[in-house]
Formats: sequence, structure tokens, C-alpha cells
Amino acid sequence: MLKIIVINNYGQFCHLIHRAVRDLEQDVELMKNTSTIEEILAKEPEGIILSGGPTLERAGNCAAYVKELNIPILGICLGHQVMGLAYGGEVRTGSTGGYAAVEIEIVEEDDILKGLGPKIRVWASHADEVSALPSDFIRLARSQICEIEAMKHKTKPLYGVQWHPEVSHTEKGNELLMNFFEMCRKY
Repeated sequence: MLKIIVINNYGQFCHLIHRAVRDLEQDVELMKNTSTIEEILAKEPEGIILSGGPTLERAGNCAAYVKELNIPILGICLGHQVMGLAYGGEVRTGSTGGYAAVEIEIVEEDDILKGLGPKIRVWASHADEVSALPSDFIRLARSQICEIEAMKHKTKPLYGVQWHPEVSHTEKGNELLMNFFEMCRKY
């Protein structure tokens, strides 16, 4: 059993992430995005999930977490965007907002997307999206409406997905989370 911290970015699905991780039999705890690095490290997590949320301005200390913590991190929606910005990528308002079903094309079936391809239907919001890939990242998935649906850092255990694996509308969401847990065990 892994210790996973879910960082609450005030998103409507934060508690669903917590429940999904718990239902996959991991030790999970919610923490505020204003928690210090020291407070997070005191919990001795083996992985961190940055939840979605309403705006980048309300992402608290998430940019510091992805830059300073040497722990596997999965960014979901806003967490994915924070990760992109923290490493020099760009985020823009998406051409299609709101939550909707999106068909994802997996272009690099590596680590967190192992066994999910070549295409899956997911539940995602594109109110904002990563529009320019950070130089130290690899694109893992794309769609007709967004070229960077998922990404990973080339050398650090950092992963981002635009969609919500924790909701029942997303195909293979639990498999994605299990793949992330596997990365946490390897690290």
C-alpha cells in the first residue's frame, strides 16, 4: 500500500480523486494547496496527485511542489497546467470550454498510459489547456481539440493529463491511476 497525497486545488472532483485512490486500496490523504513542502514531506508520501481546480491563480504552492519535490507527481487538469507553466510551457484558454467527452489519441504509450491505447474516450474540461510543451517534457497524448492532452518530464517522475481519470465517464481511468502507482513503487 502506497501513501498518496491528493492536493486540493478547489476543484469539483477533488474528493472523487481521493475516493478513487482509496478504492484502489492505497493510503490517501487530502492536503490544502497552501501546505508547505515540509508539511508534505512530513507525511512521507510515495506519490502526489495535484487535483483540478478553477483557476491558475488559486493553485497555491503547486508550482513549488512540481519544481522542488523529488516524488512522483500526477497533475490532473489544473495540476497538468501548473506543471506545464512551472517548466516553461504555455497555457491558454481552450477553444472549447466546459466538461465533455473527448477522444484521446495516445502517441507515446509510456509509463502512465501503458496499456491504454491507441485511443480512449475521456471526460475533460478545456476551459484552459497546455498550448506549448515545456522543453523538458514529452507529449504522450493529443486530441482533435488539444495537442497536449498528456505529457511527462524526460527525467523526473512528473506526469500531467488534461482529463479526469477519477470520473466514471473516463475509459480506463483506474488503469491510469494504477500505472501512476506503479511509477511511485519504482521510484
